[in-house]
Amino acid sequence: MRVLTLMDAYFKVGETLTITGVPKPNAANFNVNICLSESDVALHVDPRFNHLNDIRKVIFSSRQGGTWGSKCYGQGFPFEEGKEFKISIEFKSAEFLVILPDGSVFHFPNRLGAEIYPMIFVNGNVRITSFKINKLGISEFK
Repeated sequence: MRVLTLMDAYFKVGETLTITGVPKPNAANFNVNICLSESDVALHVDPRFNHLNDIRKVIFSSRQGGTWGSKCYGQGFPFEEGKEFKISIEFKSAEFLVILPDGSVFHFPNRLGAEIYPMIFVNGNVRITSFKINKLGISEFK
């Protein structure tokens, strides 16, 4: 279930994307995707409460040409159903720094290698309350 889609978002190297939201009660999962297109996803952040045999795990992956790359797992699970969270993603040229609600940082390589990603979408059992792309606090959507 698509919750939020931003086309022509143009998330660029040096910028930070911050998403605030609330997982719905009995959420299975939700995910945040930074993309070139639907089939080319540079970063897929997927907190899974109980989804596809993963219980209380954060999955990181990418998709190229419609094929998913290898999955990486975060260390903890700082999400609770019904409690507000904030995820920040700093876009460096070679990697994304994903800052989870507990302050832990996950480094994920920029496998697609682009310096601008025009599409961002959020799927799943979540309500988004705030969405910002900042470079010196310039642009914001709330």
